[in-house]
Amino acid sequence: MPSRNTLKDYTHDTYYHVYNRGVAKQSIFKDDNDYAVFLNLLKRYLGTEPTKDKQGREYPWLHNDIKLLAICPMPNHSHLLLDQNEPKSITALLQGVCTSYTMYFNRKYKRVGHLFQGRFKASTIANDAYLEHISRYIHLNPKDYLKWNYSSLPYYLGKKKAEWISPQPILEIIPQNQYLKFLSDYKNHKEMLEHLEFELADK
Repeated sequence: MPSRNTLKDYTHDTYYHVYNRGVAKQSIFKDDNDYAVFLNLLKRYLGTEPTKDKQGREYPWLHNDIKLLAICPMPNHSHLLLDQNEPKSITALLQGVCTSYTMYFNRKYKRVGHLFQGRFKASTIANDAYLEHISRYIHLNPKDYLKWNYSSLPYYLGKKKAEWISPQPILEIIPQNQYLKFLSDYKNHKEMLEHLEFELADK
C-alpha cells in the first residue's frame, strides 16, 4: 500500500507542501556547500532564463510552470512550499533536483545508492489559512530559525531578493512588517501545528 501523501494527482494552479528525507533519516546536508548546491539546483530549474549543461543542452526550464514560495533544507530532510501552474511540474522539478543532488552527494562522500527515502511526499493546501501556517511551519523548522542561513525567511523579511523565490503570495496575506510577529505567535495556533506534525509523522 502506498505511503501517505506519496501518490498525488498534481493538478494545475494548486499549492503543495512538499517534503523529503534521507534514507533511514541519515544526513543529506553535511556542510555549507551541500546546502548551496541544493539551492543552486532549484535555481537552475526556476530561474528567469534557461540554463545549459557543459555539452550545451538545456535543462528543463520550469520558471513559468511552478513557483517556489518557501523552502527550508535541514540536515536530514527538506521542506518546500510550491505553487504548481502546470501539471507534472512538481515531479519534473523534484526528479531533476534530487537526481542531480544525489549524484553530487555520492561523488563527494564516496557512497553509492539512494540518498532520499523513496518518492518525495506532498500534501495539498486548500485555503489561505493553511497556506500561511505552512509557511510558518517551514520557517520555524530550525530551532534557531532567525540565524538559519538556508531557508527562505530572509526573502520574507526583505533582507534578500531572488527571482526564483516568490514570497509574494504569503506576504499578500501577512504584510512583510508583520511576518516576524506571525512566526513568534505560533503558540496561539497549536492545533494547526499539531495537524502539520501529523501530516509529517513519518518524516
